[in-house]
Amino acid sequence: MPPTMNRPLVGAIAVVCHRDRVILVQRGKQPSAGMWGFPGGHLELGETALQAAARELFEETGVTARPLGYLTNIDVILRDTHGAVAQQYLLAAVLCDYQQGTPQPADDAAQALWMPINEFETCGLPLLDQVAEVAHMAQARMHNR
Repeated sequence: MPPTMNRPLVGAIAVVCHRDRVILVQRGKQPSAGMWGFPGGHLELGETALQAAARELFEETGVTARPLGYLTNIDVILRDTHGAVAQQYLLAAVLCDYQQGTPQPADDAAQALWMPINEFETCGLPLLDQVAEVAHMAQARMHNR
């Protein structure tokens, strides 16, 4: 591992499910530049994952949403060309209730949009691991509210 990273980092992603759509952003920076996933980022000291998800959502898209609770955790382990761990993250996927705003890319996002959940399999976008699975999980949770 690089000397600057000797332990996994903790982050949060905002899974905003509204009218059977979720907000996705295209990553503008490494890691995963060009890939599509949920808005999110690192937790700040003293911040809960729920707070971080709402903050990152607003910073990356301008959308406000109320965190409802945790959906799942996602382990992300990125390896270099030799197979050594280059970066590792534990991401808390936070289900959020849409309040207002139209997704506009800002901060680390190159693009932002509402993606219909039933189009994940045919959208042709390069998705990060588990995005479709987490979107379906959010949709089921919102329908059971």
